[in-house]
Amino acid sequence: MTAELNLTSAPAHLRHGSNIGQPLTRTDGTLKVTGKARYAADNHPPGMVYAVIATNCIARGRVTALDVAAAKRHPGVIDVMTPAHKPELAEDPDAKGNPFAFRMELLQSDEVRYANQAIAVVIAETLEAATEGAALLSPRYQVEIARVGLDAGEAYAPPVVGIGNPAEVHHGDIDAGLAAASKRIDATYETPPQYHNAMEPHAIVASWDGDSLFLDTPSQGMAMAQMRIGGLFGIPPDKIHIRSPFLGGGFGSKGLMAGPQVLGIMAAKLVGKPVKLVLRREQMYGPVGHRPQTRQRIRIGTGDDGLLTALDHEARVTTSSFDDFYEPAADASHTLYAAPAIRTSHDAVRVNTGTPLFMRAPGEATGSIALESAIDEMAWACGMDPLAFRLKNYAEIEPITGKPFSSKALRQCYAKAAERFGWAGRPLQPRQMRDDAGLLVGWGMGTATFPALMFQAEARAAIRRDGSGVMEIGAHDMGQGAWTALAQIAADALALDLEQISFLSGTSDLPDAGIAGGSAHTATAGAAIHSAGAAVIARLADLATNDERSPLFGAGNAGVMARAGRLYRRDDDTRSEGYAEILARAGVAEVEATGTGAADPAAQSQYAMHAHGAVFAEVKVDPDLGQIRVTRMVGAFAAGRIVNPRMVQSQLFGGMIWGMSFALHEEAVMDKRSGRILNANLAEYHVPVNADVPPLDVITVEEHDPHVNALGIKGVGEIGITGSAGAVANAVWHATGIRVRNFPIKIEEVVMGLK
Repeated sequence: MTAELNLTSAPAHLRHGSNIGQPLTRTDGTLKVTGKARYAADNHPPGMVYAVIATNCIARGRVTALDVAAAKRHPGVIDVMTPAHKPELAEDPDAKGNPFAFRMELLQSDEVRYANQAIAVVIAETLEAATEGAALLSPRYQVEIARVGLDAGEAYAPPVVGIGNPAEVHHGDIDAGLAAASKRIDATYETPPQYHNAMEPHAIVASWDGDSLFLDTPSQGMAMAQMRIGGLFGIPPDKIHIRSPFLGGGFGSKGLMAGPQVLGIMAAKLVGKPVKLVLRREQMYGPVGHRPQTRQRIRIGTGDDGLLTALDHEARVTTSSFDDFYEPAADASHTLYAAPAIRTSHDAVRVNTGTPLFMRAPGEATGSIALESAIDEMAWACGMDPLAFRLKNYAEIEPITGKPFSSKALRQCYAKAAERFGWAGRPLQPRQMRDDAGLLVGWGMGTATFPALMFQAEARAAIRRDGSGVMEIGAHDMGQGAWTALAQIAADALALDLEQISFLSGTSDLPDAGIAGGSAHTATAGAAIHSAGAAVIARLADLATNDERSPLFGAGNAGVMARAGRLYRRDDDTRSEGYAEILARAGVAEVEATGTGAADPAAQSQYAMHAHGAVFAEVKVDPDLGQIRVTRMVGAFAAGRIVNPRMVQSQLFGGMIWGMSFALHEEAVMDKRSGRILNANLAEYHVPVNADVPPLDVITVEEHDPHVNALGIKGVGEIGITGSAGAVANAVWHATGIRVRNFPIKIEEVVMGLK
């Protein structure tokens, strides 16, 4: 089993200056387009067999019988793993050892918690035999009435939302602020359950060798996966080797180990052979997380001057019957708009569903579409243009904490995107524009925001005797181009050209890169890479400045700088020496050093850190049929230092498309009688296809934030969703005069409103 992956390749375009900031093509692109990129399920170790999960068809109750004998009689079936026949675990999978230890269904009982839960695993010599064996189990159930939807039970106040955020936050007097307002709105918005649909389903190839475990599985956080698996099976984390060189998308669903992946490990232990287990598409609707249903009430008041007097955002969210993850939807109102009184609060209802977890822009996506719709409605009530209203009320300090942030960049985002879009020609009143075909035309906008997060990471750097460099970090690339961007940072950290370094990534035996989530991976892993590069250059400088034979001897006080594979005296750049010369004379094969990346607690205590943006959308609506089509979108985003403009543009395009999908397409439809998802497939769970996507225009606004981290990097993976969903919803209102508050916006609601 290969312990490392070298993704270095020559850039497609000549560079001029720094590697950072260059729009290089993907270093792994050739592997992907030629089919040489090996994803988890592409691995076939010798002796491998196949496992298939059998899932239930009820949402609540118990499994009373399984025809295990019939499944075992099927040719090719090796064994059937059930609650009565399974390897024992070292710890209870329902134990909550840390905030990221969510409960898993690992055949510990016959209880059914939700539809699509695993009730058995069939292991066979072929995939076909395992699939047919699972069909022969013919489960029987004791059925209980499923709890479905936001009114399924009594709501309660959760202890926290998200990961440790308070469920209620407030400053100022909301009641007084609303009472003092000359204009008010009180509106309720609902968003549906949404499910991750990454191109690559969750998969695992698991092989045991004594107490050592080898895994091929997609992971957004290999070190966290090692810890979780080690606890479940009672083995040290360093005995677990994970390869995750390529992920076919994750969107948060691969940030933590999921139950089906662990079932694959258990199956391999049970039969003593390498086992492959891959979820079918419909099996992803349940055990691997989702975005929960929400109902959000927003009350806003303004004075005669158009300034906010109060903003109250209440969110009710669903969570599972057996675990505790609460979507922090109302928290979207913490940071964008200034008001003397702001309150955000949450309550929750338990339902029979898989536990909702992190899904791209958790909280911000669900909360921002409601907030941006309400702000738009408030602007119209005040007789103000929505852009002017936002410019009047956007916050220059974080309202709840009072910390300053770089919100001045938001004003630039508003201005640049509005100019590119042509917003100045927008009529204030709705239903005033039509195109030549008689379609209603509407323009809407939304403000984008996402916190600039950082986690912890490590990296290891080396400079070799031939003058080349090595950078090692167990980073994750879900297809967003992270390895390309991180390799660019590595090249600059080592002061080498990109083709002169080997960038090693994608396996758990490399330094921990932290988790690829929260739009924080480039900042976190990049900071560790930057630190490791500086440390190894410092060691190389020590060799040279302490060697009497070096032209750099004695430069310790003046210092040296690295440029293009050479060290130069800072006070006299005519005196320099190449990396290879320094190492050759010292008789050293290489020098190496490690570095770390993490948030600066002092900066975080003083400053609020966010990326900002503004999105403008145009829609056209058929006045007879109610059909809605987005015809163009323009977004401007200020997200700190841009490492690779090509990759950033791609990520922002993806976010804008997802925002459009949130407003018009995505919805998991639940059968209220059975608790089952009726559209657990890509035919009926609607997401935009190429024909749905309009021309997209992205502007990146230059921003230098010295406080966010040493490199000034902020994330771009999620921010594009937060402004785009509201922009599309507001454009539909402007086209039709119909304010739809249940998402996605459906044709029937528009048609009924137009009649």
